[in-house]
Amino acid sequence: MGLLERLSMDREEEHKKGLAVISAGQKDDHKTDPYKELKARIFDRVVEEVKISNDDNGDMTAVEEEIRGIVNSVIESEAPYLTRNERNAISRDIINETIGYGPITPLLNDPQVNEVMVNSPSQVYVERGGKLELSGVTFRDNAHIMHIIERIVAPLGRRIDESSPMVDARLPNGSRVNIIIPPLALNGPAITIRKFSDKPFTVNDLIRFGTMTPEVAQFLRACVEARLNIVVSGGTGSGKTTTLNVISSFIPPDERIITIEDAAELQLHQEHVVRLETRPPNIEGKGTVTIRDLVRNSLRMRPDRIVVGEVRSGEALDMLQAMNTGHDGSLTTGHANSPRDMLSRLETMVLMAGMDLPVKAIREQIASAIDLIVQQSRMKDGSRKITHITEVAGMEGDVITLQDIFVYREEGPDSAGRRTGKLVPTGLIPSFMDKLSKTSVAVSPELFSTGF
Repeated sequence: MGLLERLSMDREEEHKKGLAVISAGQKDDHKTDPYKELKARIFDRVVEEVKISNDDNGDMTAVEEEIRGIVNSVIESEAPYLTRNERNAISRDIINETIGYGPITPLLNDPQVNEVMVNSPSQVYVERGGKLELSGVTFRDNAHIMHIIERIVAPLGRRIDESSPMVDARLPNGSRVNIIIPPLALNGPAITIRKFSDKPFTVNDLIRFGTMTPEVAQFLRACVEARLNIVVSGGTGSGKTTTLNVISSFIPPDERIITIEDAAELQLHQEHVVRLETRPPNIEGKGTVTIRDLVRNSLRMRPDRIVVGEVRSGEALDMLQAMNTGHDGSLTTGHANSPRDMLSRLETMVLMAGMDLPVKAIREQIASAIDLIVQQSRMKDGSRKITHITEVAGMEGDVITLQDIFVYREEGPDSAGRRTGKLVPTGLIPSFMDKLSKTSVAVSPELFSTGF
């Protein structure tokens, strides 16, 4: 069964759905499409004549050429007066509706756009260069948005309706998508797509962006080779996953790596990598596989390194136990506003595992397991910066002791008015220097000479 037919129960229903989308009578907030009726007739022909199999998920060039042929044929017979630019625009819209994601397809193909947020038919925001801006893209109505949502979730084997109004999924290109529809979304269906680069950022890219300095990159490489347990913390959109991906690239190629994620985003280039991904419940509400289940299972897979995309609940306890029982060198991320907040969140997440443990025991577990916290923030100008690299030094009484090794220091605005600063050492030498000295990375005590 083809992709077009698969989105409905039979060919006739798909035909009607396509016409409803292309020739919707409701006007948007900006302008009426002057080619609405022509597009409807072209879409009619495309649905009748173009065959798309389930295996055509890769190169769609031949399908696009077939659609363009149909577009040109209809235009030659019905509207030969249209210019080349108008014909190309109609072809592009029909292709996007047929094998793409409708009006947002150009945004998803734009390398400058990092995130696409559909709030309503007339309100589509994008994040470009770290800043949110309203795009000129619109949908016809909520039914048009729902049609694109169906196109997103159907090939993934997922469902979305009133009984299951939320979906977290991953597009074929790796982009992360969240969808929520009425009755939970009061203003109509909403789509949020976090794009990921086809080529993952390297450490040199983060240095060029100003996220970290060459000295910090050298230090982190040594920490990974020394098998320290590292947590990357930060707020939403601060670049935690990108930094985790870069730090993970420092893992030696001869080690077995198990990655565990809700939606597979990490892109490791090592040869020996096993990627695990959670599974949501099925239609009957059964079959859920959580991060915690996968962390437990990974311990039986003979891992050298365990990389968890994000800890957010009871899996934190299993992760800490793994770090404390020989699986050192593990990496993960978590939501927190500061290194100290990250420790508090870990305490809360361990309690979410349902274990009635005293707070002191939990803190001892954390202090023993975690060696380093890398704090990342998104600045007001949209840039992402590592603001703290903090050592978990141990316990003093009932309190976990932290010491900052590097901190971000503001240096004032530049000539363009952008905020500038640099990650500088505090002068404190980490207690694990003896471990760093045994790695292939040269880390001199001078690296930690105070920058103040």
